[in-house]
Amino acid sequence: MSPRLTCLTVLAAALLAGCATTSQQASSLAEGSRADVAILETTDLHANVLGYDYYKLKPDSSLGYERTATLIRRARAEFPNNFLFDSGDTIQGTVLADYQAQVKPVSCSEELAIYRAMDALGYDGGTAGNHEFNYGLPFLSQVTGTPMNVDGGRGDRCTGPHFPLVLSNVYSARDGQPIFKPWAVVEKNIRVTDPNGNTHSTPLKIGIIGFTPPPILEWDKQNLAGKVTVNGVMEAAKRYLPELQAQHPDLIVAVLHGGLNTDTYTSEMENGGWHLAAVPGIDVLLLGHSHTEFPGPHYEGMQDVDAKRGFVRGTPAVMAGFFGKDLGVIKLALDRHNGRWVIDKDQTHSEVRPICPKKNECVPADPAIAPLVAQAHEAAIVHVNTPIGESTLRLSSYFADVGNMTALAAVNAAQRDYVMSELPKLHPELAKLPVLSAAAAFRTGFGGPDDYTDVAAGPLTLRSAADLYFYPNTLAAVKIDGAGLKAWLEKSAERFNRIDPSKPGEQPLINDRYPGFNFDQIQGGIAYAIDVSKPIGQRITHLTYLGKPVAAQQLFIVATNNYRASGGGNFPGLDGNNIVLSAPDGAREILAKWLQHQQRIERKNLPTTSWRFAPLKTSGPIVFKGAAGKQDVARDTGLPMIRQLRDNGDGSATYAIELVR
Repeated sequence: MSPRLTCLTVLAAALLAGCATTSQQASSLAEGSRADVAILETTDLHANVLGYDYYKLKPDSSLGYERTATLIRRARAEFPNNFLFDSGDTIQGTVLADYQAQVKPVSCSEELAIYRAMDALGYDGGTAGNHEFNYGLPFLSQVTGTPMNVDGGRGDRCTGPHFPLVLSNVYSARDGQPIFKPWAVVEKNIRVTDPNGNTHSTPLKIGIIGFTPPPILEWDKQNLAGKVTVNGVMEAAKRYLPELQAQHPDLIVAVLHGGLNTDTYTSEMENGGWHLAAVPGIDVLLLGHSHTEFPGPHYEGMQDVDAKRGFVRGTPAVMAGFFGKDLGVIKLALDRHNGRWVIDKDQTHSEVRPICPKKNECVPADPAIAPLVAQAHEAAIVHVNTPIGESTLRLSSYFADVGNMTALAAVNAAQRDYVMSELPKLHPELAKLPVLSAAAAFRTGFGGPDDYTDVAAGPLTLRSAADLYFYPNTLAAVKIDGAGLKAWLEKSAERFNRIDPSKPGEQPLINDRYPGFNFDQIQGGIAYAIDVSKPIGQRITHLTYLGKPVAAQQLFIVATNNYRASGGGNFPGLDGNNIVLSAPDGAREILAKWLQHQQRIERKNLPTTSWRFAPLKTSGPIVFKGAAGKQDVARDTGLPMIRQLRDNGDGSATYAIELVR
């Protein structure tokens, strides 16, 4: 036998011995041995590496992965046995992300800033969210270091994160194979205590399987149509769990970029976590996408959900908020029974740990993170300060929910001009139809009292456009009739609670369960009123176009974004089938070019507010929450019926609005 073969034989024997030793270690554990293992989760980081607001050009300690990293290090000190996972929507969402994807794209050998930061903490795995697909498959393939056999995809392996990304429900249209590995097994040694109180080191194998929202095929149609197919989360679990279970992991963690929905399951369900939790073989569920915290009050009262201890249908689960504001922690108590690990659910619980337990009391940033991304961060700041024009009025979303459309008016005007220019080239038969535009305020305080669009009067920069249009959507246009237009507006009006005029005391106007980004406000010659005393579906009154009532059969073209046009938000009649224009340009880029072309934004070249509340006299005040100290903004934009009632002490205030005018 040659010396080389001898070496190989010895090496193979050593590897087999190592595997046998690992197996023996696990199988020799005494019955009744115990271990505490922490499953740590981040989700919906949206490329918020640093606590920094690129729109206001100032630090923001209320968010950012650099502070989440501090929580991770603290949790690891508390729980030496730990695994760290990410549930997606990681690479998109900030000016920094857009800069690295669209302005000066990273090279094949360069790692994305957010992944550099995450690698500094050492993740054990993650999945892809819906926003991972916003920049297209070639970019996703590159920055995740994942060769993809898809049209336009990269076949080479570039620099990606130093942890496995798994995704089981998105497949190449070429060969039907998953574009990412559907599952993986990660293994670490943990400390275990036997019944006699002695501690031992033993390997723990955790299988992970990933899922993304099935509607991505509609939301990112331009990037994905004809290139991939998508399956429902339950169908994907049924397909790949047996393969994963064949690897004999000790536990299986489902990493889902999705939330909880108790409706009857369909393969297109956006938030399938409640159904996935009941699948045999899934031991732990990591959630995301909904930008809420679980466990938490948002889920109290949901069927078979323990919103205090963190269980969904008996399965330990967690969802760690968004933007790096929180860390999800599941403390698993494991008992050794019949040669396998079993979760002691009485001693297991989940929690969401915030980086800011109180206002202005935030954990310090991990000093290791900022130097890793300093060059890209500074380049992004320089980029967003590129001048493109000026405005004589303040463009804000502080009171977008109650009629201030200054910020939305700029978006609607840009979208409408684009469609009026481009649509006749593609569909001359539609050239004479009236063109409307729909836009929603993306920043309406959901993320805190600073989470508003606010572009001051004066010079406009690319930063202004990014502030006015938060997401990298593309523009689309749909053909609808008058009945469809009214249905669209009725759906949007679900943003408001139903108000009882005779009820004494305060009544909240805004329905916090209906997201602000689904409150579309439509302009372009139409006018309408919203009667909040009426039930859902009956609130839109006095709907006119150019002063005349809109007929049910009257046809319109409505400019919107690809998310809405393709079914995002579940608006009636919008499912992708009535799209007449899918622009190759991003809505934000269209807005920036419009601002640059206008040069000077004045009230006279922005359309006025298109809607109002129907007059309503109430026995008690109608209230809503907003940023504190902004009553002058309401007054300056023609909303004198708003007054601040009280400062809430956390940067927010409670306002009252008079609906009689």
